[in-house]
Amino acid sequence: MMKHLILLLFSLTLTISKLDAKPANDTIILNSEIYAEKITMDLDSLVNSWYVKMAIKDHNAYPVADSLGREFPDSVYIERLNKINSVIRIPYNSIIRNHIHVYTIRQRKNFSAVLGLLDYYFPLFEDIFDSMGLPSELKYVSIIESALNPNAVNRYTGATGLWQFMFSTGRMYGLTINSVVDERRDPVKATYAAAKFMKDLYDIYHDWLLVIAAYNCGPGNVNKAIRRSGNKKDYWEIYYRLPRETRGFIPQYVAAIYAVNFYREHNIKPLPLNIPVSTDTILVRKDIHLNQISEVMGIPLGELRALNPQYRTGLVPGSTKPFSLTLPMSHLGDFIDLNDTIRKHKPELYLSKVNRTADPSRSSYIPTDVKGKTKLIYTVKEGDNLGYISEWYRVGLSDLRYWNNIYRNTIRVGQKIAVFVDPAKSDYFSQINSMTFAEKQQMVGKPVSSNPVSLPVLSGSDEDYITYTVRYGDTIWDIIKRFENVTTSDVLSLNNISDPGRIQVGQKLRIKKKS
Repeated sequence: MMKHLILLLFSLTLTISKLDAKPANDTIILNSEIYAEKITMDLDSLVNSWYVKMAIKDHNAYPVADSLGREFPDSVYIERLNKINSVIRIPYNSIIRNHIHVYTIRQRKNFSAVLGLLDYYFPLFEDIFDSMGLPSELKYVSIIESALNPNAVNRYTGATGLWQFMFSTGRMYGLTINSVVDERRDPVKATYAAAKFMKDLYDIYHDWLLVIAAYNCGPGNVNKAIRRSGNKKDYWEIYYRLPRETRGFIPQYVAAIYAVNFYREHNIKPLPLNIPVSTDTILVRKDIHLNQISEVMGIPLGELRALNPQYRTGLVPGSTKPFSLTLPMSHLGDFIDLNDTIRKHKPELYLSKVNRTADPSRSSYIPTDVKGKTKLIYTVKEGDNLGYISEWYRVGLSDLRYWNNIYRNTIRVGQKIAVFVDPAKSDYFSQINSMTFAEKQQMVGKPVSSNPVSLPVLSGSDEDYITYTVRYGDTIWDIIKRFENVTTSDVLSLNNISDPGRIQVGQKLRIKKKS
């Protein structure tokens, strides 16, 4: 530990004349290289989580004192980072400065939502890391991985949850993952799994920055980078050999540490979330549905889903094995008293087998009330996508999916899309269906591309495809075994599925015939 502290003090007390305030082999000079896309996507998705959505609705705005934010000289950032006690080496350079600006300037409004979640998640992480003998500073990795969103799903890899476990890694570390339960979304179990994974990685590398890098991209990629760098085992010396996203991971990590510790200096205020810090868990040994609990006890369904994100359909399948249910402490006694009443409430609706496969429309999303709205029908044209349609009608993308029972963004030419609008503006919006693409884009002040993006509109003759209807108990892997020369990636890409576990009974899957 003393060695790490000496390195830390040495690396963070250099003068501004040595701009990258860390040992020379940590210095990377780039022309404003920054990998902020994932940060932005994660923070944007967090805004749709239940507690954040409710807080924004209640306060009618983010509690950010100003919209701009402020840059500081490098010497100030170095001095502040030097004040943080950490056994993990905290470097500083121009890349890290750019990532600090993402949190404190470009995404300062959305970052206030992350700050609002700290009191709920960080004590849990600290307790688990301490019990495993790990540095508590590893808790900041969760901000980079998911922005503290237990329902986060990486659109490219399918990694899921607070700690972004891939399917195989989650299973390897004992997490249950199926159509009903996905423990990658369980804050407690996923954090224990993440701690075990990091402990195993430290046994390999004995360097926390390499551990964090390997957690992000896998030990295979880090080992490859080490070999290609002449067996050097320093993060900054293998930097250019790492995958692109991982190159930005340590700078994002340091930036997150900085932003959490010094957000006040940037005039950012945490979003006040009405999330119950005092919760308790009870083991459930019989099937019960979150809807049953909500309707009998009067707890908002969105809150129950936010506290129990691992139950993908809302069903807690206690009859298969005991599963934990998290409730606000104030409701635990009532739940025990009303247990029989809850189980007898609409069991034919909520506990039938047909409801056990995950329904992608059931999430923490809260649909817009359409009472009093005017329903319009839009016919999908060549070049359209859901993003365009939501902009033209000034409605939310999630609402558009919900109203039309659309999974992900897949639409087809000729499809009828229902849209609900303000009656006072219905005449204005009713013209959109007959406008040209250019007219619609000009209407929302967007430049018109000569080649508009049309994906993902399905094309090809129906004769080229087989349609398979998902049955109870099916998984993607079961389905592909039924067809010759069909791969998992074929089915996922053709049906625009990012999470292989989230299919629903009755869902139609297109499977391309092999010639």
